[in-house]
Amino acid sequence: MADPTETPDPDRFDPRTFEPRWRKQWLDQELDRTPDDPADKYYMLEMFAYPSGDIHMGHFRNYSIGDVVARYQKMQGKDVLHPFGWDAFGLPAENAAIKHGIQPGEWTFANIEKSRGSLQQMGISYDWDREVMTCREDFYKFTQWMFLLLYERGLAYRANAEVNWCPIDQTVLANEHVVGGCCWRHPDTPVEKRNLEQWFFRITDYADRLLDNLDQLTEWPDGTVKQQRAWIGRSEGAEIDFTLAEGGDTLTVFTTRPDTLWGATFVVLAPEHPLTEVVTTEACRDAVEDYVAQARAKTEIERTDATRDKDGVFTGGFAIHPTTGERVPIWIADYVLAGYGTGSIMAVPAHDQRDFEFARKYELPIRIVVQPDGEAELRSEDLGEAAAGSGRLVGSGAVDGTVVPEGIGSVISHLEALGVGRGKTQYRLRDWLISRQRYWGCPIPMIHCAACGVVPVPREQLPVLLPDNVENFVPTGRSPLEDVAEFFHTECPQCGGAAHRDADTMDTFVDSSWYHLRYLDPHNHEQPFDKEEARKWLPVDYYIGGDEHATGHLLYFRFFTQVLFDAGWVPVEEPVVRLFHHGMVMDEHGDVMSKSKGNAIAPADLFARDGVDVPRLAMLFFAPSADEILWNEKGIDGVRRFVQRFWDLLVAAIADPRYQRDISPDPTKLSSEAREARRIAHWVLERTTQSLEGDLNFNTAIAAFMELTNALRKVGTVDQWSDDDFPVLVETIDLDVRALAPLAPHIAEELWHRSGAPGSVFQAPWPTPDPDALRRDTVEIPVQFNGKLRVRLQLPPDASREEMQAAAMADARVQELLAGQEPKRVIVVPGRLINLVV
Repeated sequence: MADPTETPDPDRFDPRTFEPRWRKQWLDQELDRTPDDPADKYYMLEMFAYPSGDIHMGHFRNYSIGDVVARYQKMQGKDVLHPFGWDAFGLPAENAAIKHGIQPGEWTFANIEKSRGSLQQMGISYDWDREVMTCREDFYKFTQWMFLLLYERGLAYRANAEVNWCPIDQTVLANEHVVGGCCWRHPDTPVEKRNLEQWFFRITDYADRLLDNLDQLTEWPDGTVKQQRAWIGRSEGAEIDFTLAEGGDTLTVFTTRPDTLWGATFVVLAPEHPLTEVVTTEACRDAVEDYVAQARAKTEIERTDATRDKDGVFTGGFAIHPTTGERVPIWIADYVLAGYGTGSIMAVPAHDQRDFEFARKYELPIRIVVQPDGEAELRSEDLGEAAAGSGRLVGSGAVDGTVVPEGIGSVISHLEALGVGRGKTQYRLRDWLISRQRYWGCPIPMIHCAACGVVPVPREQLPVLLPDNVENFVPTGRSPLEDVAEFFHTECPQCGGAAHRDADTMDTFVDSSWYHLRYLDPHNHEQPFDKEEARKWLPVDYYIGGDEHATGHLLYFRFFTQVLFDAGWVPVEEPVVRLFHHGMVMDEHGDVMSKSKGNAIAPADLFARDGVDVPRLAMLFFAPSADEILWNEKGIDGVRRFVQRFWDLLVAAIADPRYQRDISPDPTKLSSEAREARRIAHWVLERTTQSLEGDLNFNTAIAAFMELTNALRKVGTVDQWSDDDFPVLVETIDLDVRALAPLAPHIAEELWHRSGAPGSVFQAPWPTPDPDALRRDTVEIPVQFNGKLRVRLQLPPDASREEMQAAAMADARVQELLAGQEPKRVIVVPGRLINLVV
């Protein structure tokens, strides 16, 4: 790259001389401004950034991929909405502020300023007029509006419940934020359980819809759909009522196999089940209490691990079987979870592997009630494992002979007729806990009054402002806002009496559940957005971000969209048509980049050395967009050399006296090298279009550009190109500079301008390859002998079977290998291969 102290050579590739100029021109021309009335809309969205510092390499990759798609769609004639914003509330800013002794807002806004500058330097085609920040009152006013909408529709409620507690962050966590039994922000910190009164969103009311609508998401990654399906976890079965032998209370169990009820020989409660204390006898109390304490210290992952040894403790209590009247013992075991089903199960050891292992360990009865058809009769003493297959019911009273599992419905009907059971659908999904005992978040718009109870803040009084410059926001296990008198103490909006605000703030995933809607109308001060804007732009056509949000954000914003659809605010039930997960950016050894490890690379350092487009092309070239990248300097060196060669060729062609934009190649006059270079120029366009429309594997498109550069150089230096061949260079500039534009916008814009083309390259239509130019004169056909490659022939691509066979038999190399023999058989695959069986 040129020394900046020298007089610059106008033809030398130095992005520092033209990239800033084009960014300014795009801004001055409002090239990225969103049309007010889209005729053919395209809503392109990347997950917004958390402003924890400057833009890092993961951001660089994510936003570059999205920008490629947005620019391509613009050249396809679409009216593009491509906005950006900041997920600016939350614990990282608060923790950083505590560490540095400043206010979270000061830390956050400084990082936004820095990161915005980096994104603008990257030339990402965002409409910055639509920028949103979740920590600004013009946004969180409507986050509170969303809370009130859910509250009015019976979807927000307050309840005392056992919650997940992070001892480091001193706040509660939603179930989705507990990973492997630990806090998602602190992977080595086990989550504790506490009983607190908290706010929840009733996402379970939408469980069936969230699950069933997954079938509509045909352009979402299969892995994400499967994760959401498993997380919602719908199970069809029945609730069955046992009776406690002492006291007569009802003990209800949930099972997906009610047909095996007659094989139930004991009942198991979760350690946290409310009846645990009721059924435990004095003789067993110490053992039960010790076991419960041990179970509460284990993570859910540990408790449900199918490979670990099952254990439990007898309570001393018994339940009465609802159909046989037998007394069955009640046990406590930690493999039963209080949060699933009813927190209790009927144990059928003959037909459930967990129950079988438990029964064998504690010498509990095993009773077979399903006999497989066409096999020898099963005997419990012969079982080496549970018999979980199909068959006919035996020893099951009135339902004997029923074929199961097909006949489970008739068994449920029988239990309903007896009044001891009923069909039931259960879900793994739990209501969304949104209360947080931290300062830096959106205040919950509810007021607590001794006379009126908990009442909502009237909409006209929104926003409930988060107080600035709070002196002490260090977490203590209770919200710091309780100590801010001017915030906490208020009047009841119903009776006017003394009251206090809810001091908790909302989970930041509430902000990201609707932020894509605020982009539609970000300057609206009366409503979160105008319904007409939602009609114009929804759904999001393409959404790009990491797969770590599969059962968090990507589930929550589907829930919000469905609620808003039911409330008449949006015209769609699902927020996004197509979802794409990009891979991570690792160092060359495969380690995650981080400042603490000393292996982090700042994109700004790359831009200072190479400009923006060379690192961007390298990022896109290293691997398919869905795969992880191992970043290394050798890779960027290779891309830099390619760009230099491509630039030199095209700039020299534009400077050649023969250059005119309106000349076209005459295919009949081209040399074989120029004809092949022209074919590759059209193939580059075809391959780039395929990657943009399909898998976003831009590495193959960039590899095609490299192949084109080699093909052009093979013809010779520009002054060595004949007059008949030269129009191929002119056509290449017209077609492939446009094809390059989404991938390397600054370089393409500079070359487009130098070529004398009018306007911006992004205002030019996307070109179409010429089918005739793509046609090869010849293709390579392998000739095999008994399946082994021996000869390669160059034949016309449309040669018939007969012509291919004749050409092979006439080839001197083939005849030499045949040595006078006639092949027993000749297999010809047109356009592909010839195989001689000898």
